[in-house]
This record gives sequence, structure tokens and C-alpha cells, in this order.
Amino acid sequence: MFSAGMKMAEVPDVDHRLLGVIRRLGLKFGFGEKTVEEVCAEAGVNPHTLLLISKIYAYDNYVPSKEELSRSSMLDIVTYLHNSHDFYTGIALGNLDTAIRAMMETCDEKHSRILMRFYDGYRDEILKHFEYEEQTVFPYIRTIADGQVSDSYDIDQYEENHSNVDEKLNDLKSIVMKYLPPECDNNLIQDVLTYLYSLEDDLGKHTYIEDDILVPMAMAREKELGLSAAGMKDA
Repeated sequence: MFSAGMKMAEVPDVDHRLLGVIRRLGLKFGFGEKTVEEVCAEAGVNPHTLLLISKIYAYDNYVPSKEELSRSSMLDIVTYLHNSHDFYTGIALGNLDTAIRAMMETCDEKHSRILMRFYDGYRDEILKHFEYEEQTVFPYIRTIADGQVSDSYDIDQYEENHSNVDEKLNDLKSIVMKYLPPECDNNLIQDVLTYLYSLEDDLGKHTYIEDDILVPMAMAREKELGLSAAGMKDA
């Protein structure tokens, strides 16, 4: 269904969530009749990276081939993930925060206090998760992509320190859906749940791209540079 020769304007017709993928890769709307390959070439973006991420969003449990990984750009993946962080912190969490606080104004003080404490804890954890990637992981990826050697870090350390924020988000969703008293405004509860489901879905794709796309690409690059974890330990 996806190809470099298809019109870029047709990509979101497959799945509307691909509008976000397009923007997070730094592409601007106003495609006209240009193809994916033409739009990406003008923006300096690897078209195979766009196609790969699009398939991950459009097809559940999509597993890319080694050829797809080898043709995609590790730096474009980092750009996508970085811009995703900007979206989460600048828009998604802001919308969720506003919706939760509006909902809590219709609930009793006890439930409001418990939920806000849990939400604030989740928010702090996910922001720390993003900060670690921005300050440590992404600079390292850019370093090895440029062919430079780092003897103080390798991608295995990322795997060891990669916190799973998905569970807490699911817990937050369960609390809102199952345990708030009936006095809370149900329309506002639905608003919060809509934001939570959307964030959960997007973060799931985000995590998959980190773990199953970026990490294997980084490992392959480390191997090319002789920087595998085993090699470093033997050195």
C-alpha cells in the first residue's frame, strides 16, 4: 500500500495518524501532486524512513525486514523521536493536564488529591525518560552515525536504563475509568479517557520505534565501527 512513488497527499488517507508522522519528520504541508520521494528529496528526508514509520502506525504488529532497516536513516529516526517528545511535552500532556484538572473540579477533594498525585508522578517519570534520551541517547546516536567513536557509552546501556512508562499510563487510565465516583462529570471523564487512549496508542508506537527500530540500527552501526558491547569489554 505504501511506496515512494505514491502521492504524499494520499499517505494520511491510509491512516489519519500519519499526519503526525509527516510533521515529526519535518515535512510541511502543501504537497500538491508530488510523490513521497519528491517531497522527501526536497526536505532532505530519507523516504524509506517515512514509509517504515507509516507502516508501523498503519499495520498492527508490523515487523520490518532487515532490508527496510538498512535503507532507512538512523538520524531521521532520531529526528522523528525528538519531535515526538516536543509534541508530547508541548501539546499532548498539556491537553491532558487541562482536561484532568477540569474533571477534578467536579469530583470530591479526596479523589482529586489521589488522582493528581498519581498523575503528577506519571508526568514526572515520563519527562525524566524523555530528558535521558535527549541528553544521552540521541547525542550518542548522532555521534556513531557520524562515524565517531565513543568509549563511555553503548546502546546496551540504553536498553538497561529504558524505563517502561506504559504501565503507569495504563494504571492512570484504569483509575479514571473504574474508580472515580459517579458525582464526577462523565463528559469530562470521557474527555480525559480520550486523551489517555490517544497518548497510550502514540506512545506505544513511539516505544516500538525506539526498541525495535532505533536500537537494532544502532547495534548494526556499532558493529560496523567495532563498538559492540562485547568488543568494548574485550578491549
